[in-house]
Amino acid sequence: MPYWSLYLQDQGFNYQEIGILSSIAIITRFFAPFIWGWVADKSGKRMLLVRIATWMEATIWFLIFVIPNNFQPIALLMLIFSFFQNAILAQFEGVTLFWLGDQRAELYGKVRKWGSIGFIVGVFSIGALLEIIPISMLPIMLLCIAFTAFLWSFTVKEPDSAPSSQKILEPLLPILKRPIVAAFFIIEFTLLFAQAPFYSFYSNYLKQAHFSTIEIGFLWSVGVIAEIIMFAYATFFLNRFSWRNLVITCLLMTGLRFVLVGIFPQSFIMQFTAQTIHAFSFGLFHMIAMRIIFQNFSVGQQGRGQALYSTMWGLGVASGSILAGHYWEVISGQMVFILAGLSTLFGLLFVYWLPNKVQKVS
Repeated sequence: MPYWSLYLQDQGFNYQEIGILSSIAIITRFFAPFIWGWVADKSGKRMLLVRIATWMEATIWFLIFVIPNNFQPIALLMLIFSFFQNAILAQFEGVTLFWLGDQRAELYGKVRKWGSIGFIVGVFSIGALLEIIPISMLPIMLLCIAFTAFLWSFTVKEPDSAPSSQKILEPLLPILKRPIVAAFFIIEFTLLFAQAPFYSFYSNYLKQAHFSTIEIGFLWSVGVIAEIIMFAYATFFLNRFSWRNLVITCLLMTGLRFVLVGIFPQSFIMQFTAQTIHAFSFGLFHMIAMRIIFQNFSVGQQGRGQALYSTMWGLGVASGSILAGHYWEVISGQMVFILAGLSTLFGLLFVYWLPNKVQKVS
């Protein structure tokens, strides 16, 4: 997906259209996670939803070659794609946590790193291939990846510890009224709003600065390598610092990251440095998020708890992508990234409600 905006640019879409299409690919997170979370908690069939979703993803990438190549059909396919993508992301997190059981604190990072490794392999492989073949072939690669995920999903069974179908679901409102939960989701929105230009336009930004697709892929991979290292050593931070102090660090480091991206567009060293900060922008913050969700939402609410996490991700990235696309050519991509970095300061207003006590991880 880091190359998707380059594909759209190759197909003749302008920056405003790319911003809208990128946000459409995320906009279903406003409502889709709740639908999938409700179905998962109601039915207890989380892996079945993952299989249906991966099959539909493969179908979408096939249809790219069938439909007319203009804004409305592509927008519709992106809407359908992201609707099913939401079934995979949130529910497979839940499946992973249920399978790990009492060992989730110790083993979650070790399992989660394989998603990051898969991302690195994909980015490097596709980046190298795009040096040889035209980027118009990108949907074929995405079709192959989605179909492989569909086949592999049959090797993962429904977790034994997960609740089966529930006739009456536990209400979420009392949980959402807890200060720690409300503050955390507002902070998550802020953090993802700041990262929106990165997810939607970073590849285009680097291409404008005359980086090759291999260099672009490498820089994306640096960020993911940084998050893998964080997944491996996050307990070092979680055992020594409170969630409040760690989230403050994540916000400030993310702000610094995108200010660096904006100020030094043509410096490979500075872009490399900025990408290493992804360890805090995503890695550490995600580990804290999983603990907050598992501690505050009951077993029967996990599907919807994970869905809320995805929803706030979508709200932040979609709104940020639309704004970035609108102002990209008005104030320049450099200024968009600098302002995105400064926006993380807003999240500091809500860290007071996060626990200031170190929570030991067994």
